[in-house]
Amino acid sequence: MNEPEALETHLQELRRGTIVLACLRLLRDPGYGYGLLEELNRRGFATDANTLYPLLRRLEKQGHLTSEWNTDEARPRKFYRTTAAGRRLAGSLTDDFAVIAEAIAALPEEN
Repeated sequence: MNEPEALETHLQELRRGTIVLACLRLLRDPGYGYGLLEELNRRGFATDANTLYPLLRRLEKQGHLTSEWNTDEARPRKFYRTTAAGRRLAGSLTDDFAVIAEAIAALPEEN
């Protein structure tokens, strides 16, 4: 594997967990998939629909998100919202992420 491919593979692995946390925090206010996708990308969490929608379904199945269809508009949309369990998980993940970020910042830098 060449260096750019290796970097992309590792970046994808690193982003996977951060996207879970970002979704749980952003969906404290109800949101639909495409709007969430745009918001994630706007905030620097590069992802695509093929990653996001299965993640949303998995988080819902695990009880961290709830969803309901909004059929008030011409195009029905499924809105997601973080559950109490999801908020607790987001709090724990946020705390752990801060500890990890601090530990990484304390590592020696390459010269």
